[in-house]
Amino acid sequence: RVTIVEPGFVDTELQSHNAKNEIVMQATEKMRDQIGEVLKAEDIATAIVYALGQPQHVCVNEVLVRPTKQLR
Repeated sequence: RVTIVEPGFVDTELQSHNAKNEIVMQATEKMRDQIGEVLKAEDIATAIVYALGQPQHVCVNEVLVRPTKQLR
């Protein structure tokens, strides 16, 4: 079985890697302001545990996990 996990905006240290790129930082902050509460790593982990916990005869092909207010 194969499952594709597609996370939306997740609050991780990845954003800090762009600290020197002002354009990326501004876009990230604007998106965060529009979305409000973003996902945590635990939210993605919960989705993965769900997919893995299905019986052998069930295949969860895709899991799209986004913050409620994230449009895309």
